[in-house]
Amino acid sequence: MSDCIFCKIAKGEIPSKKVYEDEEIFAFHDINPITPVHFLIIPKLHIASLMEADMSHQMLLGSMLAKANELARSQGLEDGFRIIINTGRIGHQEVYHLHVHILGGPEPLGSMIKRNAS
Repeated sequence: MSDCIFCKIAKGEIPSKKVYEDEEIFAFHDINPITPVHFLIIPKLHIASLMEADMSHQMLLGSMLAKANELARSQGLEDGFRIIINTGRIGHQEVYHLHVHILGGPEPLGSMIKRNAS
C-alpha cells in the first residue's frame, strides 16, 4: 500500500530506530513509547489488521510471535513483557497495518483493562 506509514518504514523510506529485520518482518522502536521498552513487530507484507489475516498468513504470524521473545530479551526484558495487537476500531488500532506491540521495563505493568464491578 503506497500511503501506509508502516510499509514506508519497512522499506526504509521513513527513518526508524530498527530493532530487527529479515525477509518477512521488521521491528522498530515506537516513536511515542508508553513504557521504557516499547517496540513494534510488523510484517513487511501489508495486512491491514489481524481481522484481515487468514490461514495463508499462519507462518508469518507464527514468525512474528516466535521472534518476540528473542527481541524482547535483546532489549533487556528478561523478567517478562506484554504483547498487544490492537485490532480494528473497537480495539483502538491507530495504524491499519498489522503490528504487534512489545511493552516492558523494570517495573511490573499494570492490569491490561480495568474490570467492571459486578
